[in-house]
Amino acid sequence: MPILKDFSISTLVAGFVTVLVGFTSSGVLIFQAAQTLGASPAEIASWMWALGLGMGITTIGLSFYYRTPIVTAWSTPGAALIIGSSSGLSLSEAIGGFIISAMLIVLTGFSGIFERVMRKIPLSIASAMLAGVLLKFGMNVFVAMKTQLIMVLGMFLLYLLMRRNLPRYAVVVTLTFGIIYAAFSGLLTFNIMHFQLAQPIWTTPTFSMNSIVIAIPLFMVTMASQNIPGVSVLRSSGYHVRLSPIIGWIGPANAALAPFGGYAPNLAAITAAICTGREAHEDPKKRYTAALSAGFFYCLIGIFGATITSLFLAFPNELILAIAGLALFGTIGNGLATALTQESEREAALITFLVTASGITLFGLGAAFWGLLAGLIALTISRYRKIIVI
Repeated sequence: MPILKDFSISTLVAGFVTVLVGFTSSGVLIFQAAQTLGASPAEIASWMWALGLGMGITTIGLSFYYRTPIVTAWSTPGAALIIGSSSGLSLSEAIGGFIISAMLIVLTGFSGIFERVMRKIPLSIASAMLAGVLLKFGMNVFVAMKTQLIMVLGMFLLYLLMRRNLPRYAVVVTLTFGIIYAAFSGLLTFNIMHFQLAQPIWTTPTFSMNSIVIAIPLFMVTMASQNIPGVSVLRSSGYHVRLSPIIGWIGPANAALAPFGGYAPNLAAITAAICTGREAHEDPKKRYTAALSAGFFYCLIGIFGATITSLFLAFPNELILAIAGLALFGTIGNGLATALTQESEREAALITFLVTASGITLFGLGAAFWGLLAGLIALTISRYRKIIVI
């Protein structure tokens, strides 16, 4: 099959790293969100089943159809919103809110509204926002050296060496070295692993004012803090696909899996950058197989639930921070280069980058949204040449 020829070890590892970083960086929020709504341990496992399969199926389907590395993810700010806004909200009402949010995503996607908005955003601003979002991951490579100097420094130097000689396998070899070092240093905690299949549990949705109250903010933070940066990842990496059907088809998957706990899936940003970067594959046309690999691993999370959870938790945090940052070096560099190319847009792009990198959160909206807004305001002012003299 032609598709098998596009796979490589580097794309398989990129897919694994994508899921590893995505789960370990925010998976705990999913557990907290479900617990806040009063979900039982079995219902929490059902959430992981729904989210894993939802992300896996949409990632595989969209990437295969468009031959583009399109990675979906759960909404991290959405989970934080649920944790902070679920007072007096029952689980069934929250499920109703998830379905309403999904319908809003369908409407926004298939109507073309989202795509028309994205066309108005200059590439320099979008790239600066992306670089700002990813900056902390690049810096975390050196932060991790504080506690695991030998392992992380070794990974860093090995990465540089491999980028010079065998760039296609730089992340593969670096990750392998990190795992081997962690194993011999006793940093891997595989003793906590246990085999357990997740089972879906249906929760009948209840539609009420509380459902609407949670649905609208969930929709807004998902679109502003997740989908817009996700599109920026694709555009900055040179992938230009129709956004309307992509966003639109995520909605039905969301609605179908919502009764089982599948809330607000969206375009991934940080983890997607791992699949769209040069470390996944030197040939941009073959990087979609990295997304297919990520989709496969997400499906495993859905099916095996707690087993995969314990596997990912077995890795030391420093190894995860290091491999995530190293895998994103190229994307951060490309984002900054694109952002600062146009001299007339350079200051606005810089403002976008700085605000996004600051991590500021206001009114439930993350730094990516405020960075984008600040950059667009700065760009508008810079282009307004009419001077009023009083």
